Amino acid sequence: MSSKGKSNEPVIDGTGSKRLRYETLVGEYYNDIFRYAYWLSKSRQVAEDLAQETFLRAWRALDSLEKPGAAKAWLFTILRRENARRFEKYRPEADDIDDYSLPDSGKLEPDQILEREMIHRAMGELEPEYRDPLLLQVIGGFSGDEIAKMLDLNNNTVMTRLFRARNKLKEKLENNEAD
Repeated sequence: MSSKGKSNEPVIDGTGSKRLRYETLVGEYYNDIFRYAYWLSKSRQVAEDLAQETFLRAWRALDSLEKPGAAKAWLFTILRRENARRFEKYRPEADDIDDYSLPDSGKLEPDQILEREMIHRAMGELEPEYRDPLLLQVIGGFSGDEIAKMLDLNNNTVMTRLFRARNKLKEKLENNEAD
């Protein structure tokens, strides 16, 4: 990438030391990785563990990161795999999603809190094939092309699933309002 680069991507190229490249990755993407891990796990402690393991694996495989502009997608892919490994190791007891809510910053009004919980619950009820691309877009800020690569799908499939996910989410929220 030239010094006149068109992107806001951090400089994560092969010219710096491995440690500097790694520290740049952590500094730039830790909050995004933690936020997505928290969404996946619904637990601050598990999210911290997932983020830590994601960056540990990133450190070990840093030399395999060929395209610096793909660092965020690369880290999200590592995180998704780490989360999947949690369920390969053991089968936790199923919890009721109603027991979970996003942490309150204390600045929201009660109706805003209720709305956020309704959206969170409705997104959790979406089928994984619709929920996963929507979360990657909303929480991760990924484009359709990036999501397609991460989920090993073609772009048209991702765009269709995003469209359907938004429609299903809208329908669920409208049904909740009618109740």
